[in-house]
Amino acid sequence: MLKRLLPNEHVPSIYDIDANELLDRGIKGIITDLDNTLVEWDRPEATPELIKWFAMLKEKGLQVTIVSNNNEERVRSFSYPLNIPFIFRARKPMTKAFKRAAKNMDLKNEEVVVVGDQIFTDVLGGNRLGLHTILVVPVAKNDGLATKLNRYMERHVLEWFKRKGLINWEE
Repeated sequence: MLKRLLPNEHVPSIYDIDANELLDRGIKGIITDLDNTLVEWDRPEATPELIKWFAMLKEKGLQVTIVSNNNEERVRSFSYPLNIPFIFRARKPMTKAFKRAAKNMDLKNEEVVVVGDQIFTDVLGGNRLGLHTILVVPVAKNDGLATKLNRYMERHVLEWFKRKGLINWEE
């Protein structure tokens, strides 16, 4: 069970994900979390840097779908101006939203990566479907109440992975 919480990769931020490397591996789509993955959980809109990142992905032919556990208003108001498809109230780590996102992009599981900042939602959900998972360091140091509890448990799991030699990065 704990192995399902282990991401395939870890990067400091989304900007450290090499789009060319993804393409070389046959990846055609990115399912990404929103809050604390792309922007701070309380930032209403994309930063100029993030807008450039999305444009670069599109230019390279990579599709993106935002999959968030947040409510429709939050996810729609962020995604709509960027013209990026989204799924709200995803109920991650349940797999239904991940399946729907891949289907909407018309991609097979092996053509999709999941990017997120939490192992109990993004990584677990992606791993349950056999998707390639990339864990990023959270954008913000503060979180909402529910996420604070997840982060506390997450720290213990990541420390266990480090002790077992399963991960070797530092946050």
